[in-house]
Amino acid sequence: MEKITEIFGTCVFDDRQMKARLSEKVYKSLKRTIDRGTKLDSSVADAVASAMKDWALEMGATHYTHWFQPETGLTAEKHDSFISPAPDGRVIMEFSGKELVKGEPDASSFPSGGLRATFEARGYTAWDPTSYAFIKDGTLYIPTAFCSYTGEALDKKVPLLRSMEALNRQAMRILKLFGNEKVRSVKTSVGPEQEYFLIDRELWKQRKDLIMTGRTLFGAKPPKGQEMDDHYFGSIKPRVAEYMSDLDRELWKLGIYAKTKHNEVAPAQHELAPIYDTTNIAADHNQLTMEVMQKVALKHGLVCLLHEKPFAGVNGSGKHNNWSISTDQGENLLSPGDTPQENAQFLLFLVAVIKAVDDYQDLLRLSVATAGNDHRLGANEAPPAVISIFLGDELTAILESIEQDIPYGGTKKEKMQLGVDVLPKFSKDTTDRNRTSPFAFTGNKFEFRMLGSSNSISCANIHLNAAVAEVLRQFADQLEGAEDFHAALHDLIRTTIHDHKRIIFNGNGYDDAWIVEAEKRGLFNLKTTADAMPHLCDAKNVKMLTEHGIFTEPELYSRRDIMLENYIKSVTIEANTMIDMASKEIIPAVIRFTADTAAAASAKKALVNTACARETRIVSELSALTDEMDSALTVLSENVTALQEMSDILEASAFVRDELLPSMERLRTAADKSEQLTDEDYWAFPTYDKLLFGV
Repeated sequence: MEKITEIFGTCVFDDRQMKARLSEKVYKSLKRTIDRGTKLDSSVADAVASAMKDWALEMGATHYTHWFQPETGLTAEKHDSFISPAPDGRVIMEFSGKELVKGEPDASSFPSGGLRATFEARGYTAWDPTSYAFIKDGTLYIPTAFCSYTGEALDKKVPLLRSMEALNRQAMRILKLFGNEKVRSVKTSVGPEQEYFLIDRELWKQRKDLIMTGRTLFGAKPPKGQEMDDHYFGSIKPRVAEYMSDLDRELWKLGIYAKTKHNEVAPAQHELAPIYDTTNIAADHNQLTMEVMQKVALKHGLVCLLHEKPFAGVNGSGKHNNWSISTDQGENLLSPGDTPQENAQFLLFLVAVIKAVDDYQDLLRLSVATAGNDHRLGANEAPPAVISIFLGDELTAILESIEQDIPYGGTKKEKMQLGVDVLPKFSKDTTDRNRTSPFAFTGNKFEFRMLGSSNSISCANIHLNAAVAEVLRQFADQLEGAEDFHAALHDLIRTTIHDHKRIIFNGNGYDDAWIVEAEKRGLFNLKTTADAMPHLCDAKNVKMLTEHGIFTEPELYSRRDIMLENYIKSVTIEANTMIDMASKEIIPAVIRFTADTAAAASAKKALVNTACARETRIVSELSALTDEMDSALTVLSENVTALQEMSDILEASAFVRDELLPSMERLRTAADKSEQLTDEDYWAFPTYDKLLFGV
């Protein structure tokens, strides 16, 4: 058995490889670029490219690719070999600094939301030196950003890096006010927990809906679901354990800190959690993790489902985004300290996040909005579509004492310069976790729990970083001009708590009463993608995101349109798949069984002259359901046709929400009732009990 320490990072051109293969001068220059964002010298790029190529060839690579993340939500790559013609007819292996730093893929078919016409094919990739290159399947992968010929961001990485830099700039202003002169940079870190389902591949092959859409569009509830809570953290089945073991090894080779694995709540559902990393690297690693999860599953005769709601009636899959802010000196700015000064700084960053989430709750909601996640948010396993923050009883009480300017009722009575008690020393988790909260403070980080399992984490972190950067900018503008810093700081923290405490909710987010209460508080309840996504282009959001240089205004409108197009296309594919399955598989199966049952009843009556009550009832019910399916099928087909004729994207997305999805649900309801009455031998594809308990 290989040792983890021996295989970890073996497929990565990491700091160990750079130290060993680069001159000291080149290495230090590259590290300055990585750590401080300084410009990369062309001679350094050439030296790095040569060393990277030599290492890749030693590892058996024959090609290289600029690996990027377009607006499809997936990753993209174009492979070029290292070969270059030699004068004697042979080839030599070459790779220059220019090829490392910049690539030019054909970008005509990637979503651009109208930023460019299809015939404008030029798109450029630019090396992200902060994210290590790696070897996979005989190719050197170079993490890159992706932009158009005219400079617009066409991917998720460019705005993510911009948002990180915006937060860095504003956080540095705040830290200087507290006398932190040694800090050179502030970065956000993320540890994304990844939920997924594993099902047998042979069963998957028999389900057109799983193949086409990643989720089951039909399926009656099995006799057993998750009622017994016996799968959660239960013993891992041998086949799944072998898969998880292989997955860990492949991820470790790629330098991904896969840490925790366990069974999740639903049958066939599992989770993998990594150790946190710098946000853009964590985003790269999560994209890579999802790809590797699916590839490794195939080796074990399995299919890894990353859809947010692959099975109705049991928990769907999310991705918990554990987010924190730290300095290059190793200080977590969301950790309470031991001194009044440290706690004043902690409180300011804490209330900055509270204000950011309240002011930009619409941005956070739309950052996780997809057709798949709409089925999950608000269900029993996921937070509601309403954004709120959980702080726990103790921290909430501390903020209340600050707001009311009274001593906190803890053990210490010493006064800090803010005029409130010193925070009591408490452990990272001072209260029980609230798994119903969309945005929960867990001691030294916030857990944003609304992301769907197939989401790129970039979108959520772009808007979270941007919102916090904007609030820190407001705070810095106010405090930098203050005559009495400590008095101004105290007033700022008190006012912020008072103005934004409506977003704090420590109760049960699944309770319907909370939705009523949230409405009274004036919080958004954006239930679907069609409700949420248009808010991206609200005036306040455009102003904030453009002022910080995270997006241009055209980029924002293009992204709104891209996400709504994805929503419309995803649901349309599902609708067409339902039409196909119902027409060619479900209705014919039900008709055959109904006819055979009717024939059996007739024969039985002729032989023994009985009423055949059961057979008659089944025939009657299935005949009615067949008519209902046929009617629903007609309406669904008409809705798909009507949708195709719509040119306005906002109108089309509203039509999907209000007409197409309800007509799909009507067809499903009738089909699922038919499944429960139809003999299993007649049913056209594997049912839920086989899919969920077949591994």
